[in-house]
Amino acid sequence: MSKRDYYEVLGVSRQATDDELKKAYRRLAMKLHPDRNPGDASAEEKFKEANEAYEVLTDPNKRVLYDEHGHEGLQRGGAGGGFGEGGFGDIFGDVFSDIFGGGGGRRSGPRRGSDLRYMMELSLEQAVFGSAETIRIPTLDDCATCNGHGTADGKAPPKCSTCGGSGQVRVQQGFFVLQQTCPHCRGRGTQITDPCRSCRGAGKLRREKTLEVKIPAGVDTGDRIRLTGEGEAGERGAPPGDLYVQVNVKPHEFFERDGSDLYCTVPIDFVTAALGGELDVPTLGGKAQLKLPEETQTGKVFRLRGKGVKSVRGGAVGDLLCTVVVETPVRLNKRQRELLREFGASLQGDSGGGHNPEAAGWLDRAKKFFGAD
Repeated sequence: MSKRDYYEVLGVSRQATDDELKKAYRRLAMKLHPDRNPGDASAEEKFKEANEAYEVLTDPNKRVLYDEHGHEGLQRGGAGGGFGEGGFGDIFGDVFSDIFGGGGGRRSGPRRGSDLRYMMELSLEQAVFGSAETIRIPTLDDCATCNGHGTADGKAPPKCSTCGGSGQVRVQQGFFVLQQTCPHCRGRGTQITDPCRSCRGAGKLRREKTLEVKIPAGVDTGDRIRLTGEGEAGERGAPPGDLYVQVNVKPHEFFERDGSDLYCTVPIDFVTAALGGELDVPTLGGKAQLKLPEETQTGKVFRLRGKGVKSVRGGAVGDLLCTVVVETPVRLNKRQRELLREFGASLQGDSGGGHNPEAAGWLDRAKKFFGAD
């Protein structure tokens, strides 16, 4: 099945900035996160699709490659920089080798190790205050028995007798002289006649390594932490790749985050809403007192300044915005019902009136809508 356009997946334009990409990804991650959609395979697939789109579009090299050539360009260019990695010679080498059955225009020199990605789930508290997390990742590392050479004696293998160590051979095809990957050494430039028994000549072994990742305070969903040199080992002494730890903040019991601000819903009883009062509300730093004035209505938003988040990118600490919801009492006994009826009757009989201005205004608009006098 063909992949959807990455911009369409995130719901942004092709000119979207990094901030717009991050906001779009965060919105989708909050909506599609597996913790919020247990057992929903469709939501999980869309969550993975959004992760993939975000990873490509926030990488400058991959984004240029994708904009010019789409998904096919990413597959052909790979994760190491696409066409910019090898230049025009490699491009035409790939084209002609496809026509004449060659192995492609691979570079003969040692290749840098592959980058790795690790998805890290954090609680809101861990993301806001920072933490140190221990992770275990599978990786390919140099074989200790042969020092990464792949030979039984642990020494560097001799040069390939076919290509002389270049990893490339020249092939005459009519008027063209093509350069192809050496069929004997497969582009490595060396030949191993007596392979290492531990790694069977690969020079690498798969293992797990333990790393401590320091999470800076203020990170958010979509942020990435780069651990230089913690990716897979490079070939024949080439530098290793990097490890990218991608942050995903799990849904919180009370709060939702948007940038530096936090949002929460606070239910109150209708007596407190009518007469006013004080209420303790949770914050990430402890309790805070919320003062409610008389005649507080559902939907009223109260701002507690400085009770939000300080972004990892700096700036002022955000605010906590509390949206009030007036709760209707339930499971009333007989006496309570009588008191409410008496209370309602007293409101209707009050000559001053105006106790329910919103309801009165709504009724007036409804009458006009239906054409009543």
